[in-house]
Amino acid sequence: MKGDPKLIDKLNALLADELAAINQYIVHAEMCADWGYGKLHESFEKRSIQEMRHAEKLIGRILFLGGKPIVTNLGKIHIGEDVPKQLEYDREAEERAIKDYNEAIALAAEVGDHATRDMLVDILNDEDRHIDELEELLDQVEQMSLPIFLSTQVGEEE
Repeated sequence: MKGDPKLIDKLNALLADELAAINQYIVHAEMCADWGYGKLHESFEKRSIQEMRHAEKLIGRILFLGGKPIVTNLGKIHIGEDVPKQLEYDREAEERAIKDYNEAIALAAEVGDHATRDMLVDILNDEDRHIDELEELLDQVEQMSLPIFLSTQVGEEE
């Protein structure tokens, strides 16, 4: 199938951001593991894997539409030097992703590609869950204080 060139370009832009998110989350996960925050490590690692699945869906759709997936471009990666910065950088990335997915959904509808639109809506729902989880963690840091919050993150996820 021959897809709309503007939509294929937008899908490749989303792919670049997903590839960056994979890297940002996995680095944050490994930093938390190194610091002994096993629960945060698992949370970040799980989110990285979800972003990998998003990238996989985008690649598949780009190919289906007759485009060429561009995997050499990465969006901007922000690595936090401590847990609060990591959470904030990740929240900001998810906020941008939600904006970009909403724009892509509108474009897919505009060009009449409802299958791509539906796929993008599914990914957007995941991104909504991601930002909700991150905001919940940031709220916990604020409400508990950082030392108490971090004490809850030691050990393995249950």
